[in-house]
Amino acid sequence: MRVHHLNCGCMCPLGGRLMDGVSRGLTAQLVCHCLLVEADEGLVLIDTGFGRQDVEHPYRRLNPFFIHFNRIQFDHRRTAFEQVKAHGFSPRDVRHIVLTHLDFDHAGGLEDFPHARVHVLQDEMAAARARHGFRERGRYRPPQWDDVRNWRLYEGGGERWFGFDAVRDLDGLPPEILMIPLPGHTEGHAGVAIDTPEGWLLNAGDAYFHRHEMDSQPRVTPGLAAYQRMMEVDRPMRLRNRRRVHALANDRRNGVRVFCSHDAVELEALQRLSRGEKPM
Repeated sequence: MRVHHLNCGCMCPLGGRLMDGVSRGLTAQLVCHCLLVEADEGLVLIDTGFGRQDVEHPYRRLNPFFIHFNRIQFDHRRTAFEQVKAHGFSPRDVRHIVLTHLDFDHAGGLEDFPHARVHVLQDEMAAARARHGFRERGRYRPPQWDDVRNWRLYEGGGERWFGFDAVRDLDGLPPEILMIPLPGHTEGHAGVAIDTPEGWLLNAGDAYFHRHEMDSQPRVTPGLAAYQRMMEVDRPMRLRNRRRVHALANDRRNGVRVFCSHDAVELEALQRLSRGEKPM
């Protein structure tokens, strides 16, 4: 099972280093870290970032507040559709999409893969369909997914995986791919774990936003701390799950490599490793 690390969207909010911790100018760089998995069952996408229709018609698809607040950089080359082709595959080869959640920057490419089965937690779909309040109407955008017909919805319980509940029996997917419920950022937010020949990977989605949140002494930039608070639906639950992910990331005995959806430094490090290059 081979895993490719993709950037399926770029956001450049104001704040520079106060947001991402590294940028020298006025703007930061946040990525949409998605995975393309080569499995015997076909290609599997973990999240989709922004899609082709988002690029072509952003104001029909997305909330203007979030377009401008995040300063989204729309580029066809970054869509999962184009990156699947760049890796030598046909988009029709994508048989499954597993979502951490349905936020606009994770689910925008769903309709670019009409033959794929889409896996998401039941609680997330319920929240996305309800869309209560300004924030939920902005984060959940039905035009991105209202033409999807092949949904697979899951309850949040399951077997244990390194102390976490895990949904293992994902319809049509191998047992090496499982969902880890991590609510707090959204009602049905989940991580996605993949058992690779090099060990387990955990895409923690938006359970955290900045790599230093996983340091032995966690810290986060002021900008991302504020953004996380703005977007969370359950602060105690989000912080509890971040602590659990932090403990997992810092337990070297289990060999689990943890990463989030929006940290550009994490993405670059994993891309280099997947190419067999040494980390910077």
